[in-house]
Formats: sequence, structure tokens, C-alpha cells
Amino acid sequence: MKSFRYLEGVATIRVDRQRCVGCSMCLTVCPHRVFTIQEKKAVLVDRDGCMECGACATNCPTEAISVSPGVGCASLIINRWLKGKKIGTGGSCC
Repeated sequence: MKSFRYLEGVATIRVDRQRCVGCSMCLTVCPHRVFTIQEKKAVLVDRDGCMECGACATNCPTEAISVSPGVGCASLIINRWLKGKKIGTGGSCC
């Protein structure tokens, strides 16, 4: 999802290819398609597209994916929603 961006170069998501078993669960649960499978392992193909929701890490059976939810776009949306602020459509987030 190359058109989606929050802040360039700040996503905390990481994939440990040694631990990855290539189950493709990350591809299944990622709402922004930041993963692909190459050589039977998960690879980040769009790190800056990650909104840091944590779905990939939560569903990874080998804990090969790490992400710090609360840093990126998902956190911004949730915090604005909780505070009753309108989320803009200017393209800076989701």
C-alpha cells in the first residue's frame, strides 16, 4: 500500500528471518500489505506502510516479528478518537 504513509523512517517493525518459518500469517493479518514471502521467509517490502497495529507480531507463531504498537498511525487514530478529535484526510495518516 505505497500511498499510505504516517511518518517516513520511524516504523519499529522488524522480522527475524532466522526465526521465521514462512507460515504467511503476517501476510494474512497485515491490513497494509507490508510483507511478502521470499525464499520461504517473511520479508518487509513496505516498512513505511506499517501502522504498527501489532497484528503481525501477535499472530506470528515463532515470534519472528517485533513491533512497538503505540508509536505509529494506529496510535494516532486511537488517541484522537479517544479525545474526540476529528481525524484529518490530508494524507498524513491512513
